[in-house]
Amino acid sequence: MKDMNGIKIIAVDHGYGNIKTANCCFKSGVAVYDAKPPLAENLLIYEGKYYLIGAKHKDYDGSKVDDDDYYVLTLAAIARELLRESLTSVKVFLAVGLPITWVVKQGAAFRDYLLKNKSVEFNFRGVDYHIDFAGADVFPQGFAAVADKLRDFGGSHMLCDIGNGTMNLLRITDHHADSQQMFTEEFGTKECAAKMRAALMEEYQVDVDESILNAVMQSGTADVDEGYLAVMTDAARKYVREIFAVLRKHKFDPKLMRLYVVGGGGCLIKNFGEYDASRTFILDDICATAKGYEWMAEIKIRKSGGVV
Repeated sequence: MKDMNGIKIIAVDHGYGNIKTANCCFKSGVAVYDAKPPLAENLLIYEGKYYLIGAKHKDYDGSKVDDDDYYVLTLAAIARELLRESLTSVKVFLAVGLPITWVVKQGAAFRDYLLKNKSVEFNFRGVDYHIDFAGADVFPQGFAAVADKLRDFGGSHMLCDIGNGTMNLLRITDHHADSQQMFTEEFGTKECAAKMRAALMEEYQVDVDESILNAVMQSGTADVDEGYLAVMTDAARKYVREIFAVLRKHKFDPKLMRLYVVGGGGCLIKNFGEYDASRTFILDDICATAKGYEWMAEIKIRKSGGVV
């Protein structure tokens, strides 16, 4: 969170798997109730409804404005950031993003969706908040994670942002992003989880908890039977090979360009991929894109003379 003339710039990276700010990460699921649920550690109360935050992951549907989920998740993200500085009543400028190829077609609708209320009051984790919205900007997802590092991108690079729902690709050549070479594929890490679950069902006729799948994807191992782990590992390797097949489809050549990977899928390439480590850089910071949104918003506001 950054301060600009008394306005708090708060970035929110609205993933299908996780919501990220510059300083926190939590699951993007929402469960809504008409009455207070008995177990409600992450409860958000808004307009008479009770929202359990992080109950599950959001399903991929190609749009983020079809229901109130991402609005409520944004409120929770704002509260998580404000809690760090013991603030409860502030004016907020939102810095957010969408997959690269969605920004032009969906950016205005997403901005309007997030700013549908000029001010909002809600309660999160027992604390009351009052937020006045000063505005919002929508930036290209993935690219934001490296926007402040373009000076390091001499030569030819392929930026690969792998989230839960989508895989975004962008060619960067001699420090400049190529708007003619950007692609969004519905091939996020949820595909890997589905392949691992299906492989276990086929081999051992067992269903596996999502927490185990996440552990294997993130660390390469889990506290499970060796046979089960081998099946999941093999499925993850197949998924990563398919990632590189998608890259080649979009003319990635590891001998001519470097690969820069951001997003949660980077750990899969690191744990299960075969690649040239001298020409591949994997950014481990899951909050990197949100930090990039903040940086881009701050630069844009400064260039406008502080006008939001």
